Amino acid sequence: MTTTATALAQDIGLARETDYFLMKDQLTEDELGLLYKVRRFAETEVLPVVNSYWERDEFPFELVPKFAELNIVGDTMMGYGTTPMSAVGSGLLSYELSRIDGSIGTFFGVHVGLAMQSIYLLGSEEQKQRWLPPMARLEKIGAFALTEPDHGSDSVILETTARRDGSEWVINGRKRWIGNAVWCDVIVVFARDTEDGQVKAFVVEKDNPGFAASKIKGKVSLRMVQNADITLTNCRVSDDARLQNCNSFAGAALVLKGTRNTVSWASAGHGVAAYDIALNYAQRRTQFGRPIAKNQMIQSMLVEMLGEVTAMQLYCIRLGRLIDDGKMSDTMASLAKYFCTVKARHVCRMARDILGGNGILLDFHVMRHMCDMEALLTYEGTAQIQTLLVGRDITGLGAFT
Repeated sequence: MTTTATALAQDIGLARETDYFLMKDQLTEDELGLLYKVRRFAETEVLPVVNSYWERDEFPFELVPKFAELNIVGDTMMGYGTTPMSAVGSGLLSYELSRIDGSIGTFFGVHVGLAMQSIYLLGSEEQKQRWLPPMARLEKIGAFALTEPDHGSDSVILETTARRDGSEWVINGRKRWIGNAVWCDVIVVFARDTEDGQVKAFVVEKDNPGFAASKIKGKVSLRMVQNADITLTNCRVSDDARLQNCNSFAGAALVLKGTRNTVSWASAGHGVAAYDIALNYAQRRTQFGRPIAKNQMIQSMLVEMLGEVTAMQLYCIRLGRLIDDGKMSDTMASLAKYFCTVKARHVCRMARDILGGNGILLDFHVMRHMCDMEALLTYEGTAQIQTLLVGRDITGLGAFT
């Protein structure tokens, strides 16, 4: 990079807030306090290190104790050492972390929104008391193992099995794309009971001799998240490790329903970051003797991006309020997840266009957000699957079995 380009990258590296429709006016004092606390942490502690870790395909483990000091593990759970927060507050946390980096947002979402929520929603009181407090303190990190190598979108068709053997269960099978699983302490594993054919959930600890995880290499999206291939070979766990309130696939679906809220917020965070960076770049980048922001084409692109970002924000805050009021349906979550992931990817692509050649450089951050959006578009139900779910709801006709 030239000296001028380096200075420009440093100048716009910190994405500014964008709130064109005054979304903050809809937030409570607690939600605003959470937003600003997470924003300060993400901008001062996370942003300065993410590019180097992203490029090296490594996770910044030194940030975990700093996260613990923030006391932001909650995600609508009550008790067990968690911090009370609304669904909107939980979404804002995901929004602010993803505005800086998708891998950090995903790490937190997997640990809290998937692993902890699985235990909270599906576990007995004794199981909650056993696992949730140390997870709330980030002393133990969790993962969520549902997806299998041959079953992504059709996740209900699990091949991983669990066979009852006296007071124990013997689990055999494979899982893929499991975030945090390379280094986590506990993994919530979903498997099919060989006796009744129903899906059950089990908490497997990392030192179990039947559990093995290997890092998936070669990713160009969410590079810092240590996704793993998992093999469970005669993995024995006691019946105490079976989450007592999960007796069908509906248990896994209940957990995923809530996480689509935070994925929508995360996508909005990526979109806001890309828009802000593109706007600030266009105001500072001079070509043909004037800022490129003075060009009608660039202004048209920026306005389109702002429209998409604002729509995502409004989608998210409404979805969060529906959750808080107990009114959100599965397909409402699906529509929000579909809209926000598709639009955020589009905004990131437009931002990359506005930055021209500089758009492919990590120093300008947009390419990292653009790559990370590819994963968000896919996980927790692809955009195409979400359209089928909503399509079935509005037409009454299922396009898939």
